[in-house]
Amino acid sequence: MMNYQAKLSTPFGMLGIRCEVDVLTDIDFLEQDASPQAPSQAFAREVCEQLQSYFIDPNFHFNISLKLNGTAHQTKVWQAMSAIPPGQTRNYGDIAKVLASCPRAVGQACGANPIPIVIPCHRVVSKSGIGGFIRQRSGDALDIKLWLLEHEKQSNQEDCQVFYLAN
Repeated sequence: MMNYQAKLSTPFGMLGIRCEVDVLTDIDFLEQDASPQAPSQAFAREVCEQLQSYFIDPNFHFNISLKLNGTAHQTKVWQAMSAIPPGQTRNYGDIAKVLASCPRAVGQACGANPIPIVIPCHRVVSKSGIGGFIRQRSGDALDIKLWLLEHEKQSNQEDCQVFYLAN
């Protein structure tokens, strides 16, 4: 059983928020029947407030310290995803070209993203369609991805600011 510092109700379901003292480490999509959980610490409260601000306004800029535990390649892909403006998408091949990688490796890094929404892996699509989301290619996961993309359609923002901490 995961230990969450908060469980946040969203327009598409429940999010589990995991934090250390002052850094966000994970956002998980929880089962539909999961119960909300009030933030157990000040930083978790701040994460929830910023997520709620994003759900109200897709132009909202996240300003949350993150702790990412990934390979060098994953970190590069996550940084590239963070540079995609709200309301826009890139395909796996676009990111692969920029990083001198291959689309499959980019897709695997997207699927390994520990902090979806804040690191907007939903903005990465396949060349011929929507692609996958949170390591799934159908079902609720794609409904969430479509909801996020639709939510951001009205946005014209330049980029999303996040701060990365060394591992």
